[in-house]
Amino acid sequence: MPTFPIALQTYTVRDDLARDYFGTLTRLREIGYPAIETGAPPAGIAVADARAHLDQIGLSVIGTHASLENLDAHLDTALGLGGRYLGVSQRYESRAEVLAYAERFNQAGAACRARGIQFVYHNHNWEFTRFDGDYAYDLLIENTDPALVAFQVDTYWVQRGGEDPAAYLRRLAGRCPIIHIKDMEPGPEQFFAEIGEGVLDWPAIFSAAEAASVQCLIVEQDTCRRPPFESAALSYANLKRMGVIQEK
Repeated sequence: MPTFPIALQTYTVRDDLARDYFGTLTRLREIGYPAIETGAPPAGIAVADARAHLDQIGLSVIGTHASLENLDAHLDTALGLGGRYLGVSQRYESRAEVLAYAERFNQAGAACRARGIQFVYHNHNWEFTRFDGDYAYDLLIENTDPALVAFQVDTYWVQRGGEDPAAYLRRLAGRCPIIHIKDMEPGPEQFFAEIGEGVLDWPAIFSAAEAASVQCLIVEQDTCRRPPFESAALSYANLKRMGVIQEK
């Protein structure tokens, strides 16, 4: 089984972060996660103070998620926290809108590169809506500059969109340095599941991720049936059992 660096997207524990920002970060490190993907600290907590706490507990930031608005401010936050990637998501109503956003992503990618950050586009299932016969996701892949725009494949949302996550990883070889991994419960609800507790084909996904030169697996669970810390810990434990976590 290939191995990868591992991180957690803090959206998984967003309510805990809002209640106890520093304590939540510490608890994630205690579970075993060496890195996180996150957003700006809550109001009242300076980026410098967040970075000092992260450094103290040995938890690094691989990247941040933000929007295209106020991009320079988002880049300030990413750099202040020590991140290397900035991710965005978007919804679309037409083919023309997809193509217009593809150009905006190229421009954002250039702005990010100028400041030493890699721009990444994160998918949901709505990119697997067809406009004039083509998936929005495919239009984005085909109309963005590989030198400026990378893709953060989300395994659950590709599967929810009716496609094969491993196939898209192989297609995006060299363009998906970081990915979101999350599982799916069996059954028609297709509810989120902890890694290894659902129906996704992890050996195929990990093999494709290795072939695609993925640099980090980022665990995320949008909604949890268990307490979120318990879900985060179970995903980590299952990845460790699978032998996927790259030990330093």
